[in-house]
Amino acid sequence: MPDVWTVKAILDWCEGYLARKNDPNPRLSAQWLLSEALGLSRIELYTSFDKPLTASERDTMREWVRRRGAGEPLQLISGKAPFRYITVSVKEGVLIPRPETEVLVSEAFEELALPRVSERVVVCDESEVIESSDAYPISVLDLCTGSGCIACAIAHEYPQAQVLATDISSVACDLARHNSEELGLEERVSVQQNDLMHGMTQRYSDVFDLIISNPPYIPTKVLSSLDGEVTNFEPALALDGGDDGLDILRCFLDDARVCLKPDGVLAVELFEESLAEAAQLARLHGYDRVRVAKDLTGRDRILVARKPSEGNVE
Repeated sequence: MPDVWTVKAILDWCEGYLARKNDPNPRLSAQWLLSEALGLSRIELYTSFDKPLTASERDTMREWVRRRGAGEPLQLISGKAPFRYITVSVKEGVLIPRPETEVLVSEAFEELALPRVSERVVVCDESEVIESSDAYPISVLDLCTGSGCIACAIAHEYPQAQVLATDISSVACDLARHNSEELGLEERVSVQQNDLMHGMTQRYSDVFDLIISNPPYIPTKVLSSLDGEVTNFEPALALDGGDDGLDILRCFLDDARVCLKPDGVLAVELFEESLAEAAQLARLHGYDRVRVAKDLTGRDRILVARKPSEGNVE
């Protein structure tokens, strides 16, 4: 270890240490941790190579690199995860937001024919907010909200949205409330602890323009083959989707159809090998205009369907 810990020296040391610990991307991990520890962007790291770290910063890096070397996810170490145009807090016991889920939000916006981000965004304090004279109010239900990343992203990007976010986990609900408050969205993101849509059909019949969900969807037999970074640090409750990964979807398909407005949109992230069956299930449960969208890696990932319009309801 060098006598003087400059930005470059610690980057090089961290990369070597994490490589020896079999980190799949040691340079990226070192950059992430140092960026968070110093409050610098990755670009700023490379323009600050000669900057020495303070004693406190060195201590933080020692602890964080040790934890990363033990396989802990970067997001849990820093306590933060980027998601679309926001950053949310994360904690152990709640699913970490992933890039695939960003596509889920994009597909929902696309299906609702909301203005595209590129057409409706103004830059303000480095955030992106929709401003459009064509915007209209929408009501959204986010099932299995976890950290609240989906609910908060929708409310952030579309200020006309009112979002109800639910989760069975009290830990997740507390975190989702925290994130909505930290982002100044608490007036438009309401968080409730609930077991899927239990007791919601009478109160919320024909209410929602969009029901969106990233439910537990990993087939039970696949869980053991997942990377230890997932299985050792993320809750099984947020992962296990039963034998075929569709247990949770089956539980809420009918209730979601009741609570959607006519022509309302259902958008659900699912296991890639389950999408064909999921699409068939949606059709059997009375949805139409069913389609499957791919994630950033080209894998089938998103189920999108609509409740029939009033003239087409069976």
